[in-house]
Amino acid sequence: MGQSATYRPSVQDRTTPGFSSIHRVFWRKIANPPPLPFPIAISKFQLRRFAVPPPPPERDGGLPPASGPLPHPSLPTSPYAPPLVSPHRHSLLSSAAASSFGSFAVEDYLVSRLGLTPAQALKAAAKLSHLRSSAKPDAVLAYLESTLPSADVGRAVVMDPRFLCAKVEKTLAPCIADLHDLGLSRDEIAQLVPLAPGYFSRFLRSRLEFWLAEFGSFDKLLQVLRWHASILSADLDKVARPNVAFLRQYGLNISDIAGATMYYSRLFIMNPELLKEAVQRVEELGINCGARMLRHALPIVAFTDKDVLAKRIQLLHNFGFSKDDVLTLAKKQPDVLGLSEPKLQGNLDFLLKDVGLEVSYIARRPVLLKYSVERRLLPRRWLLKVLKEKGLLKFELDYCGTARMAEKRFVEKFVHPFKNRVPGLANDYASKCLGKPAVGVA
Repeated sequence: MGQSATYRPSVQDRTTPGFSSIHRVFWRKIANPPPLPFPIAISKFQLRRFAVPPPPPERDGGLPPASGPLPHPSLPTSPYAPPLVSPHRHSLLSSAAASSFGSFAVEDYLVSRLGLTPAQALKAAAKLSHLRSSAKPDAVLAYLESTLPSADVGRAVVMDPRFLCAKVEKTLAPCIADLHDLGLSRDEIAQLVPLAPGYFSRFLRSRLEFWLAEFGSFDKLLQVLRWHASILSADLDKVARPNVAFLRQYGLNISDIAGATMYYSRLFIMNPELLKEAVQRVEELGINCGARMLRHALPIVAFTDKDVLAKRIQLLHNFGFSKDDVLTLAKKQPDVLGLSEPKLQGNLDFLLKDVGLEVSYIARRPVLLKYSVERRLLPRRWLLKVLKEKGLLKFELDYCGTARMAEKRFVEKFVHPFKNRVPGLANDYASKCLGKPAVGVA
């Protein structure tokens, strides 16, 4: 329009239909500004900031000089004009641009550098999405390759991908130095890396020192860590030491039970009050809390919900087990109470109905409830029935004795001696053990 900064609307402008009352109010305010409550001083530099730059010189019909670049029609020509993009959005766009052009391909790195499968890399990359370069992983790998060349770092990353983000000087190097001070060799430390990558912290030395003393050997410690590396997370003073001392009161040797099954190691780090409550529940079942029976019963009771345990006991009652029968069963084979209800029901149906055993017989031999009906009990019952029908068995056999017999011993005693006299006996028995029907025996 060619109007200067001191432009005032003319009378004609103010009387046109487009010049509304709102425009008039606005004009009055800018034409007659109220006095400032305090004096201000504006330097020439500040005045220059607010000055409107002169339009570019016209040439050749209003076009800018040929020597300068053509201005974009949508961009302001003033260097002091406000930005078209807000600072926040500008930051987002800058980040997106940086990630699109210089992003770190985590999955490709894990596959090529550590040998992970694509599926493993995809899962691990979800926890490493914050990485923008390979600087940290490269530093970790370089340190481990020079210090523990036999460490399976790929397996450690599968266990805990954040291991690649550990600080070498602040975390890894001090931890490994502490383990050396404990007397562990490089190979032993390398075995710890894939089992407990998430526990390399300032607490690692004290906790490893405690468990090594309790388990008695590094090999036993490794066995427990394969099941539950979380024992390294337990607070020694509040959890581990109280539990170990409590179990010793009942004659349980920590070194003996540590590597028995995966459940025992969980006893060491459970809530101490819950551990005491579990022992009380074992006593309520009538099980003697001596070392041998408690060793079998405690893990089952401790890690089985009260209601679930009550349902299993009720199932036994439904099949005719009296309270004394249940106590007899629990005392002889406490881990039977850890079997699922379908497993218990299937075995009881077979033993009571098909085989015709008495409840009291099963209560005194609860190991029968643990065997597989399809793979063990049913095939052996079928084979012995065939031999008996053909008159090849001259004496009565104890059912539990034949069921408990090792497979090799059973085949040597009841299959090989009769396979020539009963064609197809060996093949059909093998098929039965695989869950297939027998077709060769007449």
